Amino acid sequence: MTVVIATRDRREELLRTLRRLAALPERPPVVVVDNGSADGSADAVRQTFPDVEVIRLSRNLGAPARNLGVMAAGTPYVAFCDDDSWWEPGALALAAETFDAHPRLGLLAAHTVVGENRTSDPINAALGAAPLTDAGQPGPAVLGFLACASVVRRQAFLEAGGFSALLFFPGEERLLAYDLAALGWERCYVPEVVAVHQPSPRRAPVPERRRAEMRNALLTVWLRRPSGVALRETVRLAVRAVRDRDARGAVLAALRRMPRALDDRRLLPPPVEAEARLVEAGRR
Repeated sequence: MTVVIATRDRREELLRTLRRLAALPERPPVVVVDNGSADGSADAVRQTFPDVEVIRLSRNLGAPARNLGVMAAGTPYVAFCDDDSWWEPGALALAAETFDAHPRLGLLAAHTVVGENRTSDPINAALGAAPLTDAGQPGPAVLGFLACASVVRRQAFLEAGGFSALLFFPGEERLLAYDLAALGWERCYVPEVVAVHQPSPRRAPVPERRRAEMRNALLTVWLRRPSGVALRETVRLAVRAVRDRDARGAVLAALRRMPRALDDRRLLPPPVEAEARLVEAGRR
């Protein structure tokens, strides 16, 4: 099991996460992909943790920076961290055992606890309640996950193409889940595998992040879902945009990326589309 971390301009938080990982009983190899940091993150890691592999980028690639870390990994399984998250002792060993026991498992979504109080992240309830068939899987089947609390089979991740450069960040997870499912890889939530998230105060402003999330949700629909679904979601966002400045920004940003999305458009196989509709109905 290798741990891959994508980071940008959060040196102290990154060093804290690396200290947490170094203390794990599994002692996993770690690859840090530095997304063009200007705060000396890469040099600090090399000086403080010489065993950690650092991939230093000249610009910010967003979520797809993780793809480079996965390609550099020399293990069959890869766990993701953000610079403000880490894994509980024993979690990675349990994840590896789960993958060993289930050869078609492509992605494991962990249970996420937040902050010093270890509050359950709301995503846990959504993952556990996903209305999908999970016969033979080690936990409830999912079509979404939280990247910083996920583990992938390296082969499956690379076959699916990793995280999309078109989406950049955030909300990149659903498209990868769709593509893993389309290839026949299982994806499931295993609550016994636990990740800790200590959200950084150095985050994108809420309006900027909200616009990006809405933009990527719309682009994901156009990338993989039928035209009727894509048009419906476009109209829905356009109606919101009349009164919502962030929605207007999301629509405009999506339109700028739409030619690339249409070039990459590939409909889900009918069984996966049926699963997507079930999940969609469960969210309403």
